[in-house]
Amino acid sequence: MKVSVIGAGNVGATCANCIAEKDIVNEVVLLDIKEGVSEGKALDMWEAAPINFYNTRIKGVTNDYAATEGSEVVVITSGLPRKPGMSRDDLISTNAKIVKSVTENVIKHSPNAKIIIVSNPLDVMCYCAFLTAKIDSSKVFGMAGVLDTARYKSFLAEALNVSPKDIQALLLGGHGDTMVPLPRYTSVCGIPVTELIEDDKLQAIIQRTKTGGGELVKLMGTSAWYAPGAAAAQMVEAIVCNQRKVVPVCAHLNGEYGMKDLYLGVPVILGKNGIEKILEIDLDEEEMKLLKESAASVEKVLKVLDDMKMF
Repeated sequence: MKVSVIGAGNVGATCANCIAEKDIVNEVVLLDIKEGVSEGKALDMWEAAPINFYNTRIKGVTNDYAATEGSEVVVITSGLPRKPGMSRDDLISTNAKIVKSVTENVIKHSPNAKIIIVSNPLDVMCYCAFLTAKIDSSKVFGMAGVLDTARYKSFLAEALNVSPKDIQALLLGGHGDTMVPLPRYTSVCGIPVTELIEDDKLQAIIQRTKTGGGELVKLMGTSAWYAPGAAAAQMVEAIVCNQRKVVPVCAHLNGEYGMKDLYLGVPVILGKNGIEKILEIDLDEEEMKLLKESAASVEKVLKVLDDMKMF
């Protein structure tokens, strides 16, 4: 069992390391265009194997897609990270070209791979990869909801002073400021979160979740990597171990939630075939309104991709 991670930057390297430590695959291939970077990071991870007790072999390569051949899952993190003052949408013109090129090489060597997109702007990059790969949309999807719900849960755990393991939460929509956290579907060991926290504090947490990525960019001068890398690795685990895990991912909608031919964050069952099923949950009038607003925001950015005439 082989998994490949394209892009050995902070997110890609963290993702590869998390997968290796889970000890669920035989080999992780880490690929980057910068000479020596992936080889060095892969060697460093392998030297940690006797310390952290895992058997996963980690191989670093420079722009050699032949080494990724036969991958069960490929995680694409390639592209420019956000800089202070830069929105995810600003990245599209550069990152779309990168994601298209990477996807072409991935499909050439691993035509049956499940492809997880991490590159931003996430929703549009998923669509770019889908158009490029020309495979079933159940095998091309994005890491957004796992990260966004993790942030939401971590903020709630801090506010309530409880274990983050006990919090169940759901979040829909685009990966950005228009995402839609759902308090009605949020609980702590089955207890509705609305019974445990005042509404103004909950709304403040929801707002912080929406701008969670930007908060980290302001603090560090670049995008986050620990949580995004771990989130992508969790999705890889769900696939290679056929966990049929219910998680929110950026998926291609074809009529679900009344939307068509659009990538948007929704809950799915994730297993060995990729997206086994998209779950449609009941939304009240306000929740549906927010989801439609989020979809409209994604469609606006998607128009930038269309105007590039790449497909």
